[in-house]
Amino acid sequence: MARLIRCLTLFAAPFMLASCLLVPTKFASTLDIGADRSFTFTYVGEVQLLKTGKPDFSDDETDIPGDDGIRQDWEDDSEPRLRPVAAQSGEIPSDDTADEETRLKRLAETLSKEYGFRSVRSIGNRSLAIDYRISGRLDHSFVFPFNPDGEAVVPFLAIELRGKDRVRVKAPGFANDSNAASSMGGIGGADEASPGARLDGRFTLTTNAEIISQNQEDGSEATGDGKRRIVWTVTPDTRDAPMAVLHVQPLP
Repeated sequence: MARLIRCLTLFAAPFMLASCLLVPTKFASTLDIGADRSFTFTYVGEVQLLKTGKPDFSDDETDIPGDDGIRQDWEDDSEPRLRPVAAQSGEIPSDDTADEETRLKRLAETLSKEYGFRSVRSIGNRSLAIDYRISGRLDHSFVFPFNPDGEAVVPFLAIELRGKDRVRVKAPGFANDSNAASSMGGIGGADEASPGARLDGRFTLTTNAEIISQNQEDGSEATGDGKRRIVWTVTPDTRDAPMAVLHVQPLP
């Protein structure tokens, strides 16, 4: 799971400066996983375009007159020096602008075309209202959200196959992890602008599969239909991302 999320984050990094990075705010989300690997995931609520502070690339890493050419410890003479092209593009305004609203409307139109998005609309304050529902079979990993155009790539939730008969659920977007935020190139900044500062949600996992492990301290409860239910209340004080490992029907 860590490798999956790390790879997605690294893939997302170039887009964080030149595109829309969305974070969950007020929401209700559910995930039902069957022992037969069937699943249904829903997310109903709001997401917000995160304000991204422009990183400081002033230290001799741009092609500017007077570059003294001093080699840094991390540089390799055999490789060309990386340039912060995205940061120079100036595409991300620091304040609310008409451009942000235009981009949000465009993003809403783009996401509306993606399978599973039943409704996406701009509601102001750099926010979208989303109604998402998808069902399928876990014979492959699942990530939400993921837009191939690079508009929304940092996962709120990821399901990873673990061997032939286990799946691991983790929801990094449903936690206020300041360390993760700082590793994404300086997004957020002050506490009130951090990705998890506006979290106000509820994530519910139901399953008839065997629960091998989970990190909700109150544990699971029976639902009366042969399933168990785990509920995570998500706030800005939530530091540990919801996580569970389930034993499911083996793959061939």
